[in-house]
Amino acid sequence: MLCPLGRLSTPSARLRRSQAGSADCVQSKLLPGKEAVKLSSEPLIAPSHPIARLPGEWEACVVGWGEPAYRGRQIFDWIHRQGVLDPGEMTNLPKSLRQRLEDEGVGWPMQVVSVHESSDGTKKLLVAMPDGERVETVLLPQIDDAHVVTQCISSQVGCAMGCVFCASGVAGLKRQMTDAEIVAQVLLGRRQLTPDQRIRNVVFMGMGEPLHNYEAVARALVLLTHPAGIDLSKRRVTVSTSGLVRQIDRLGRDFHGQVQLAISLHAVRDADRSRIMPVNRKHGLEELTDALRRYPLSKRQRITIEYTLIEGVNDSIRDAAEMVELLRGIPVKVNLIPMNRISASELRAPSGGHVTRFQEELTRRGLSVFIRKTRGDDVAAACGQLAFHGESRRSATHRGSA
Repeated sequence: MLCPLGRLSTPSARLRRSQAGSADCVQSKLLPGKEAVKLSSEPLIAPSHPIARLPGEWEACVVGWGEPAYRGRQIFDWIHRQGVLDPGEMTNLPKSLRQRLEDEGVGWPMQVVSVHESSDGTKKLLVAMPDGERVETVLLPQIDDAHVVTQCISSQVGCAMGCVFCASGVAGLKRQMTDAEIVAQVLLGRRQLTPDQRIRNVVFMGMGEPLHNYEAVARALVLLTHPAGIDLSKRRVTVSTSGLVRQIDRLGRDFHGQVQLAISLHAVRDADRSRIMPVNRKHGLEELTDALRRYPLSKRQRITIEYTLIEGVNDSIRDAAEMVELLRGIPVKVNLIPMNRISASELRAPSGGHVTRFQEELTRRGLSVFIRKTRGDDVAAACGQLAFHGESRRSATHRGSA
């Protein structure tokens, strides 16, 4: 049963026409003195849904409807700062404008179907979209301060990368998520918090390869970090990728290195990585590490290297030694992730003692290394475990570090 969050929004035909090019709600028709937000040299893609509009785009909309520009800023505040998507609850707007917003399709682009809470406080949300597709997003309270929460969000329904240790990679790609669907996960996540909790970090480590859906993810990043809205620090937002080199370069240019970058490495030799991560057949390790050296970082900033330890595949002392050489000269920190079991694979994690020895070898050779504590595994919310749900098990899995 859907949680009572209000009407699930499907944009009307009029809205779809406006997104395709009407005079009052497109990026090219911003008010005088207002410039379209640009990523590097290119403008953002047009919003897929009303909640994906930025303040300047809302201003252009409402002026085209005969309203003063400041009403556009009020609408953005309601949606992104206050998390109110029901126009009827936007009490400082005139009734006629609230009705126009309803007619334009303002509302939730997804709804929560179920919430599963782990014994460690992790919450896994299953969310449904109007076309019946479902994804999962995870809320992770900080271990030493449960008031601070990290949210892991999805960017695709499924994943095309085919990583053998990750359930969503095994399942394949069903479709891209829109900018509005990506951001709505955070808006819905905030509704699950206790009054003294706040989402401080957002990580694109859920289902999908974020950089394979670059345009929607880029607009979502701008929305999530906008100072008039959710206002996350870019330093608190991490985009994880399996290694799409061209898009890594673009992310660095577009956001000037301010968005945190995580790389799903998982093997240190091309032959081994190509077996477990097909993306390596297109972008080998030399090409990938060259891209990491180009990524613009501040003096204290480091790239996160995600490394899922798989027994007998990538967990030898030789692997540790070669990882150090592979990453030499790149400012990194390494997260070791003992593989979480998935039904589609016989692969498994090495023993706890072996994981510790692997960490010690990397540390001895000069890397900063952490072992990621498994969170939410009792509700299948750990890295790589989120699975398809619903009719014919239609929904998708959490990509974790893949």
